Amino acid sequence: MKTSLPRIEITLSKIRDNARLLSELYGQKGISLMGVSKAILGDPLVARAMIEGGVKFIADSRLQNIQKMKKTGISVPFVLLRTALSQAKSIVRNVDISLNTEFDTVKELSRHAKKQKKTHKIILMVELGDLREGILPADLSAFIRKTLALPNIKIIGIGTNLACYGGVKPDDQKMGHLSETANSIEDEFQMNLEVVSGGNSANFEWAKSAQEVGRVNNLRMGESLLLGRETLGRNPIPGLHTDAFKLVTEVIESKEKPSLPFGEIAQNAFGDVPTFIDRGLRRRVIVALGRQDVLISGLKPTNIDLEILGASSDHLILDSQNQALKVGSEVEFHLDYGALLSAMTSPFIEKTFLNS
Repeated sequence: MKTSLPRIEITLSKIRDNARLLSELYGQKGISLMGVSKAILGDPLVARAMIEGGVKFIADSRLQNIQKMKKTGISVPFVLLRTALSQAKSIVRNVDISLNTEFDTVKELSRHAKKQKKTHKIILMVELGDLREGILPADLSAFIRKTLALPNIKIIGIGTNLACYGGVKPDDQKMGHLSETANSIEDEFQMNLEVVSGGNSANFEWAKSAQEVGRVNNLRMGESLLLGRETLGRNPIPGLHTDAFKLVTEVIESKEKPSLPFGEIAQNAFGDVPTFIDRGLRRRVIVALGRQDVLISGLKPTNIDLEILGASSDHLILDSQNQALKVGSEVEFHLDYGALLSAMTSPFIEKTFLNS
């Protein structure tokens, strides 16, 4: 029986290899890794590949993904990256550690932890300039003082997020600031911070070049593990696989057509007024994939002679450079992180797992 199309082919051995190399690379500097599973919707097989490669925690932004992985028997500590007050009861029940920035949320976690007779561990996120989540450094001492008065809550560390929203680079200055903050907290409150989480896949260049990493002993890795790239310039990391995921689609039309539409041009289906270059008659190929399935701008044909011209909600149009691709044949694409995230979320794309 033929495998469904469109599909994503996921090579687990390549993810395992990436996890092993990165765990060894960062481990040489005393840095452990959290494997971020949100891009693969908390898929247990991918999470296990990360763990087999040496990842010490699995982190996700969505409780549903964590619950799915826990049901399969995965037993490493689970970390919730995005903590919502309304989910506090379920967070305490299902999650070992949560990242927090709001005292009202921590207070609600404390209330439910007390009811459930648990101690819930938290990492406080510190704002160092990227302007996504984080407690401003000037407010951190007061936040910690109030939190320490709450029952059934244990602060186990601090962290920061960089190069996600604002694109701010993790560098020696930012990581030094985080290390100094950790030391200051320990001195002021006579406590031990087990985790100082310095960022994510964007930290590769810093970690590679840093003579000393200071107090930073953890990073939260998604794209580097899955796609083998650092995220400041999207450059491949030497030795890592960049092709653990491949999107395979089916040709549903292959015809010679003019390269210029004929008729008066107005808005297209997405409200844009398109422009075109006259290239004469071209072999145009349509595959069964569209904007409803995947972020089109994040796709790159594995056949370098194919060019993406555009897409509607359910048709992706290619210039085949006059290659006569047959109806029913397959066209493959590499994915960037945005395309992977959207394609894995699509219920219309089959997920197929390969072990080698």
